[in-house]
Amino acid sequence: MTHKEKRIYLIRELLSESSRYRDAVIPDDDEEQKRLLRALMNVRPPEPVSEEFLKIQDAYLSAERDRAGIVDAEALPHLRSDSRLVLWQGDITTLKADAIVNAANSAMLGCFHPLHGCIDNIIHSRSGIQLRLTCSEIMKRQGHEEPAGKAKITPAFNLPGKYVLHTVGPMIYGSVSKRDCETLSSCYRSCLELAAEKGLKSVAFCCISTGEFHFPNQRAAEIAVQTVQEFLNRNTGIERIIFNVFKDTDLKIYRNLLGEDQC
Repeated sequence: MTHKEKRIYLIRELLSESSRYRDAVIPDDDEEQKRLLRALMNVRPPEPVSEEFLKIQDAYLSAERDRAGIVDAEALPHLRSDSRLVLWQGDITTLKADAIVNAANSAMLGCFHPLHGCIDNIIHSRSGIQLRLTCSEIMKRQGHEEPAGKAKITPAFNLPGKYVLHTVGPMIYGSVSKRDCETLSSCYRSCLELAAEKGLKSVAFCCISTGEFHFPNQRAAEIAVQTVQEFLNRNTGIERIIFNVFKDTDLKIYRNLLGEDQC
């Protein structure tokens, strides 16, 4: 199978799972096909899937990952002030680290909105269907929604790294309360504690709660930096923490907080 043939196979298999898609037409354009495949993966419930599907999906997503390029966390320049800290602007799903952090929702099953731009959607789309299936099993065993401030760990599947740490941040509806700040701090601390427990050496954090959950970027960054630094002061097991930012606004905020003119 060529790369395109794998993509069309995956689309056809997903379309065949529901009578709603009986009249769906697969577009000829490669980019439109990619969007359709991602959308179908986004809306698919956590139901069993064939080994053949997973085999072809993994080959397809691995090739897409390699084409996008992989960034080695170990090769990123550290801060002048602390060799354990890195500030990096880029796509966290391209990062090869022991773990990347996903800003999840309380259902912990990924984002079901087709082609949504949140990090939860992108991580699940590029990791593969196994990630939602694994999260579903974890949540079934737990028997209730994930509380904010805790963390779970799963394999990263088709992402460059080894694991994904999933945490639910506080959602802000009005002014930020002391409890909101404590909960966000707990997100970072819970991820670090779980990573240390698993013997992981490098963890990349996204800007938890600052997107769809509306936590103010400046305050969120202050909490992130303070919590990480406090943890590193008492735990030497984790060797590298990457503060991953995507927006220029967050890059500027973190540079100012960390005292770095260039990172």
